[in-house]
Amino acid sequence: MSLDPEHAYLHLRAGGAIEVIEGGERFWSRSDAELDAVTRDWLVSEFAFEADWPTWEMHPEGDEIVYLISGAIDLLLEDPGGMREVPLRGRGACVVPRGVWHWARVLAPSRVLHVTRGVGTQHRPA
Repeated sequence: MSLDPEHAYLHLRAGGAIEVIEGGERFWSRSDAELDAVTRDWLVSEFAFEADWPTWEMHPEGDEIVYLISGAIDLLLEDPGGMREVPLRGRGACVVPRGVWHWARVLAPSRVLHVTRGVGTQHRPA
């Protein structure tokens, strides 16, 4: 089966099964209870960015892999010791530790794959 990870997310279930679920607005319009159930496990999703991320985010329940497929971003991480900038160009990845606020400056249209346990994700204005 072929799928587009921007429109169909992969829910990596704790028991080892992978469930394909609708992404985009259909995913984010789910009830809080439905989102909570899905985001307790690992979720793989892809996003296209043409502008800086509108908010900072933080995942309290797990690390996140931010994998740049194409484009150019500067990923900013608010580490306990201060701000850290991770430049990603063309393709590359960064592991964002659990509980670290992060945000991206988009330098060129970019496609980014995210792998995270999203339960409890918090946002704040950029």
